[in-house]
Amino acid sequence: MSSTTNPSTQHTSTIGAIGAPSRRNTELALLVFAVVIPVFAYANVGLAIDGSVPSGLLAYGLGLGLLAGVGHLVMRKFAAYADPLLLPLATLLNGLGLVVIWRLDQSERLQNLAERQYGVFTPSAPNQLLYSAIGLALFVAVLVFLKDHRILQRYTYISMMGALVLLLLPLVPGVGADVFGAKIWINVAGFSIQPGEFAKIIIAIFFSGYLMVKRDALALASRRFMGLYLPRGRDLGPIITIWAVSLLILIFENDLGTSLLFFGMFVIMLYVATERTSWIVIGLLMSAAGAVGVASFASHVQARVDAWLDPFGCYETSGACEQIGQSIMSFGSGGVMGTGLGQGNSDLIGFAANSDFVFSTFGEELGLAGVMAILLVYGLIIERGVRTALAARDPFGKLFAIGLSGAFALQIFVVAGGVMGLIPLTGMTMPFLAAGGSSVIANWALVGILLRISDTARRPAPAPASNPDAEMTQVVRP
Repeated sequence: MSSTTNPSTQHTSTIGAIGAPSRRNTELALLVFAVVIPVFAYANVGLAIDGSVPSGLLAYGLGLGLLAGVGHLVMRKFAAYADPLLLPLATLLNGLGLVVIWRLDQSERLQNLAERQYGVFTPSAPNQLLYSAIGLALFVAVLVFLKDHRILQRYTYISMMGALVLLLLPLVPGVGADVFGAKIWINVAGFSIQPGEFAKIIIAIFFSGYLMVKRDALALASRRFMGLYLPRGRDLGPIITIWAVSLLILIFENDLGTSLLFFGMFVIMLYVATERTSWIVIGLLMSAAGAVGVASFASHVQARVDAWLDPFGCYETSGACEQIGQSIMSFGSGGVMGTGLGQGNSDLIGFAANSDFVFSTFGEELGLAGVMAILLVYGLIIERGVRTALAARDPFGKLFAIGLSGAFALQIFVVAGGVMGLIPLTGMTMPFLAAGGSSVIANWALVGILLRISDTARRPAPAPASNPDAEMTQVVRP
């Protein structure tokens, strides 16, 4: 008699020992392109403005390369199996944003405007580079200290309270700041912070934990109407509550963007959790009713709607109309291929050129081709987030990843749609491209969380230990 091992068991153990490829070398190669492209764009801007290569080109390239390198090394150590595209895509957008912000800093129009209004001109690019470094530090902290995203499920209701506190802070006298009619900023130690950017991540934790528990009840239908399975009346409470909170944000903070973002994110996650198309229809109807109702008596929202309907009708009397008018003309001037980096006139928009309307600068100087390329990069980030949600092994991770991806997609839509005249302006900033510390820091944290979920989903399970006693029981008879 002789003993043999089970070939199928041996084969399974071998696969478990080898595991899935980490793809970190692929990420490194993509990061090289993600750094080189902005460096060439930086040189291009300098040559276009004064005919010489910028003196800070080497420092910029080394700085961006250092940030990308640190992120990559942390990925190798703490998230070896995470998605290989998210970090390079975010680095590319962040790098291009720094280039365009520096390009607008060179504008004599903006410099003279700042000196007339504030007595001094402070360039935005150095601050944006500092914020990018802080954002990457938060990205590293997420990967190092958040070992398992499922831990966040314990803080479902605490996260709801935290998100509400962040949303209410701009309304506190002495803390909140009113900027161009919107109360979405707070002043802390001399810095302006937009807490809504961080609230979108925290409230996604609450939505994920809540819907994971209640999804079965919310998926039940009462009757069928026009091909849709309508929910029961008792199950409309959550969506009505979130709708009411969104309206309160819109009324008291005059913040159309955050209101759309939170309600839209909840509807997306509700649809994914229940697989009921009726929730999408109900959400759209409630959004339309709320927007029409608030716009009828809120002057700030009404001004933005008027600027959207006829930007050139109130061009001479309204700053909102002037901005959207200049933005539309910027896109028109760019044509298909653009005027070239550093050769546009989007600085006519004013201070918003490097924040709310930074996308208009890309539209004019890179043209339709450049705009489509940037939207494609954003689309890839969203697609990788959705793929991460599909690959997640736990329902909380699936909902969390789809919520973060949905919030990111909605922010792209409302900003790009606003500056192009598709929808009214919201006052939000383009992720990674626009000047603003809160936005870039929060979005680096968002990417870090998606990578942690991706690493957990793709990491191979440890191979089961072989049992010699079990193998000895398998006997081959002569």
